[in-house]
Amino acid sequence: MSTLLRRPAGDLPPTRPRLGSAEAVAVLGVLGLGVGALLSPYSIEDGPVLCPFRRLTGLPCPGCGMTRSWVYLTHGWWQDSFLAHPFGAVAAATVLTLAVLVLRARLRRTRPPSLDRLVRHPVAIGLVAAWLSFSLVRAALAL
Repeated sequence: MSTLLRRPAGDLPPTRPRLGSAEAVAVLGVLGLGVGALLSPYSIEDGPVLCPFRRLTGLPCPGCGMTRSWVYLTHGWWQDSFLAHPFGAVAAATVLTLAVLVLRARLRRTRPPSLDRLVRHPVAIGLVAAWLSFSLVRAALAL
């Protein structure tokens, strides 16, 4: 390549920072909590069934009730949030913690947390196992 066509290293165009997987999960989770805050807890039980798994089988999926749980949670209805889905508050706390870690990394200009590493942590594995166990029991009771 000719030296006339090459750019000096300092003349590279600025690149936009990309969202990593942890950042994407944090952004989507915070948006989900924001939507939950916008929805009314008084009419959330009256909406249509949006879950494709539930529509096909009539059984609740592991996430069924999470939207209602987050709506109740963002409005301070703790008991209703727990009754809609016992892991709703845990998921919301996880999303908010991840968002804080991602924001801190962005402000410090360091690497954001590795989502792969976080989901392999024994606490995360235990929570997922408990969530799936709860889901299996709930589905079995719905039969």
